[in-house]
Amino acid sequence: MASGPSSSVAIVRVAVVITRVSLCYPRAVGTRAAFITIGQSPRSDILDELRAWWPADLEIEEFGALDHLSREDIHALAPTGDEPRLVSRLTDGTEATMRATAIHERISEIVERCDRVPYDFLVLLCTGAFDELRSRHLLLKAQPIVDHGVAAFASSSTQVGVLVPLAHQIPPSATIASHASPYEGDRWADAARELAPADLIVMHCMGYSEAMRQKMATLTGTPVLLARRLLGAAVAQLL
Repeated sequence: MASGPSSSVAIVRVAVVITRVSLCYPRAVGTRAAFITIGQSPRSDILDELRAWWPADLEIEEFGALDHLSREDIHALAPTGDEPRLVSRLTDGTEATMRATAIHERISEIVERCDRVPYDFLVLLCTGAFDELRSRHLLLKAQPIVDHGVAAFASSSTQVGVLVPLAHQIPPSATIASHASPYEGDRWADAARELAPADLIVMHCMGYSEAMRQKMATLTGTPVLLARRLLGAAVAQLL
């Protein structure tokens, strides 16, 4: 492996991150975390599945970008034309599609409120890009965690397939991709057929469950990575 100034800087940065984690999270006892969804909280459909990975005494508080909004308020956030959009789940189990810009603003407001509370860390339950989002707390964003995890697997894969909820969300750079909502409809057979050329599939939305992962793996006969499992494993490292 080549070494030099750039590699030395990288090692220092990693050391700083590890030191920060070890100082802030020496043990799980008393750990308090805020989990933030772009839909409505609570997200029992996600957290009930992930809690088995974490200590029982992890204190979780949930917040949602659409909490306390009426149906009319939520409809007013719907995208028009080719506006970037995000999709999530309401407490009644139905799907909601919103303008990404509107959700970014609401998520920023939630993080600002959380910054005034002594949480040990925050977790953003969305694989959409929130590059400008910052917190004074340690903030785990699903998107970079999932994408870097997929990149590690993809280094030995020649054909990575991406599954997202909406056709509009398919990345332009994706050569093998499909869409199927985790909340409404039934496109699983169609999506499996469209992802057939892949030798590795990533389900790129926190709404996809382990049962859905198993279903896609069975339909395609291909290894499938699940976004919530990658994020859940990252959270477990802090506990």
